Amino acid sequence: MVSKEEFLHLFDRFALLICQPDVKQRIVDALNHKQEAVAITTAIQEEIFSEIGIDPQLGLACLGKINMTYESDRDLMIRFYEFVAKEEMACEEAELGPERFAERLRMQQNLQEQQLEMLKYMRSFHMDDQSAILEKIHQQSNKANFETGASVLTVEQMQDVVRRRVSPLFQPR
Repeated sequence: MVSKEEFLHLFDRFALLICQPDVKQRIVDALNHKQEAVAITTAIQEEIFSEIGIDPQLGLACLGKINMTYESDRDLMIRFYEFVAKEEMACEEAELGPERFAERLRMQQNLQEQQLEMLKYMRSFHMDDQSAILEKIHQQSNKANFETGASVLTVEQMQDVVRRRVSPLFQPR
């Protein structure tokens, strides 16, 4: 069994290592040799487990079950998902290269800003209307196979959702 403190050490050490230029290059080199980026990040996790005296296979097995073992530990689960996100970002950066990765981050930042503005505007509506708007976003995202742009509605689209909810017979031309 891996303790909470040992997992926290893994998360902290991994976050430190994954930002190092030599570790980033190690992932890129693996990709150039037709290996999966995640194979390198997993190897790094194994190395960290070894550093702290935990059998790497046991450590990875426990990491795979962390959701079940520590499901009620909100703080640890947040740290775990941050860890997973850092791993995914490191792999994506290696796969895309620095320029395309930076562009992707800019696009993601722009999308988050749009979403924030949309949520701020939604707050002006009644709770039932907000629920209807969120349901519309959910439907739109499903329909678009969860493409990133599908998670945003314009002001006009939100107003249209509310109008349709208030007057179900309303049909725009």
